[in-house]
Amino acid sequence: MSSDVCCAVIYLKSSEISNLGAATSSFWGLPCSPICAPFMENKNPRKTLALQTLLLLLAFFLFQTPETTLSQPLHSEPIFSQSPTPSPPSKIPKTSTTAHIRRLILGIVFGLFTGIAASAVFLFLIRLFILFANRTPILKGPVIFTPQISPKTLQFALSNQAESTQLLGSSINGKYYRVVLDDELIVAVKRLEPICSNASPLPNPNSQKRRVQQELEMLARVKHRNVMSLRAYIRDHDRFSLAYDYVPGGSLEDAMKRVRSQQTALGWDLRHRIAVGMARGLKYLHFECSPRILHHNLKPSNVMLDEGFEPRLGDCGLARLVAASLDVPGCAYYAAPECYQSCRYTDKSDIYSFGMILGVLLTGKDPSDSFFTGEAGRGSFGRWLRHLQQAGEAQEALDKAMLGEEVEEEEMLMALRIALVCLSDLPADRPSSDELVAMLTQLHSF
Repeated sequence: MSSDVCCAVIYLKSSEISNLGAATSSFWGLPCSPICAPFMENKNPRKTLALQTLLLLLAFFLFQTPETTLSQPLHSEPIFSQSPTPSPPSKIPKTSTTAHIRRLILGIVFGLFTGIAASAVFLFLIRLFILFANRTPILKGPVIFTPQISPKTLQFALSNQAESTQLLGSSINGKYYRVVLDDELIVAVKRLEPICSNASPLPNPNSQKRRVQQELEMLARVKHRNVMSLRAYIRDHDRFSLAYDYVPGGSLEDAMKRVRSQQTALGWDLRHRIAVGMARGLKYLHFECSPRILHHNLKPSNVMLDEGFEPRLGDCGLARLVAASLDVPGCAYYAAPECYQSCRYTDKSDIYSFGMILGVLLTGKDPSDSFFTGEAGRGSFGRWLRHLQQAGEAQEALDKAMLGEEVEEEEMLMALRIALVCLSDLPADRPSSDELVAMLTQLHSF
């Protein structure tokens, strides 16, 4: 384009060049300066032509200047003819935007996890504070659950060992006393052995005391005619004294001893009543208490009888509060096999103990008798019953003192089958306590 302009300049006439110079001056809006005016008015055509050609070249270079150069401010640095080509402006914004988004996401995630962790720690501290504030206080002195017993009267009767205190019996868990209070109320008091008598001290004795206290409060809520209810208790250091209603009939073990010595006659109707009452008591503990209560030490000495031979289960759950051992005579013969194998106790373990007691009621024999212990040792009473049942000689196992009418004998044989089912080696094969109540109550209908 510059060569074309140069050619055009060469062939222009002098008059046209003059007009072009004037037009150029008017285009920029600048009048001819006084300096240039003499030259423009010069009559010498050659000088005029040269001046006009110089002005035309100057105008040409001004029009060919890049836009970027014209758009820069006046104080900017000079522009070189060959400047380095800048990188595409789109790449730099993309890189910076990606890094910014990445930092934003990391900040959000870090803040989220930090908030969750802080909230979890805060909630955990609140829970610890609530547990500490609501923990069970360790009560001192007599704790009474019935208005019939005065705390001072009970405390005085147990602390002074008055003449009104009579020893009824003893077991691995403690001793039973008959105590007459000042208001002529008779209660049965069981003094438990110390919780850590033969063991090393517990790392947290206060926690153990709270656990025992909670268990006793749960036992105090038991209300059933076939279960002995806890009326009061006293804590003296590590020893607990529990007060129950006094049952004048004694225990089932005492009654069976009198039957064996022929001091007392106990027919099938009374023995059936005792069996049904025991099953109802177990049903209440297993299905109607919340949480369910397991007896843990069901045997004839823990079954109390009133004047009408209505049974009441005693020592419910106390074996969990003391260091009881299954090797103590009287406990081993009524314990389920899984108690020795896996030390696991369930409601079906209570059913096994019930089956042993039902077998005692039907045969009148004591499982600890040398007749059984001399043969195969522990648990041979159940194997003896099963052997007679399989041999078709189950009638030989029944107590001859209660054999009478043929109908009663059939009921006793069916009750013996129920006892053998309760004595199954597998807990799953044993019936539940509610099924026992249904089976035993239907014996008279056959």
